[in-house]
Amino acid sequence: MSDFIQTSPARSLQNATQEHFIAAEAPWSGIVRKGQTIRIEDSYGQQAIDTLFYRADDFSERYSNQDTMRMQGAAYIGIDTKIMSNEGNVMLTMTADSCGRHDTSAGACSCESNTVRFGHGTKYLHACRDNFVLEVSKHGMGKRDIVPNINFFMNVPIKPNGEMTIVDGISAPGDYVELVAEMDVLCVISNCPQINNPCNGFDPTPVRVLIWDGED
Repeated sequence: MSDFIQTSPARSLQNATQEHFIAAEAPWSGIVRKGQTIRIEDSYGQQAIDTLFYRADDFSERYSNQDTMRMQGAAYIGIDTKIMSNEGNVMLTMTADSCGRHDTSAGACSCESNTVRFGHGTKYLHACRDNFVLEVSKHGMGKRDIVPNINFFMNVPIKPNGEMTIVDGISAPGDYVELVAEMDVLCVISNCPQINNPCNGFDPTPVRVLIWDGED
């Protein structure tokens, strides 16, 4: 586990309202209230963290990668990115980022995509889509509610011709992103279990989530 890196005098390990350790390959979900800051930390480095957001009081409003990319005019998530919903509302704003590379185009791994890309021998390996299905089912949702997601810390270079591929991650142990919630949201995470491409350095590791109340 890496040391905590403080980004504001108002936020420390001691005054975090929530601290969650997500085991390698495991899912997690939790509510982030308007004004709260959520930190998603790549504790050991080179770990893709697949993430979805839903409006807490109406899950039919959820993260939209198309609207997020269109709103900011860029293909990647970074500081000041407005995380947009399918209703055109701002769900969260990214306020801190120590890594600088977060994908929202490559989607989540699944047993089906693993089979197509890596062979039938991978069919029964655990995948992010399984994690998402398991976690959203706790909130009354199902497969149809899983939409294109954010892949924090996943390195997916996009060529001028639109071709893209997943390559070695560049995140170091302790790298983090912080986002301020602009509405009450349900955050759903799959700590990516992929071992067939380099998104996790072929060795999935635990991550940490911290949540603080607003500074006002």
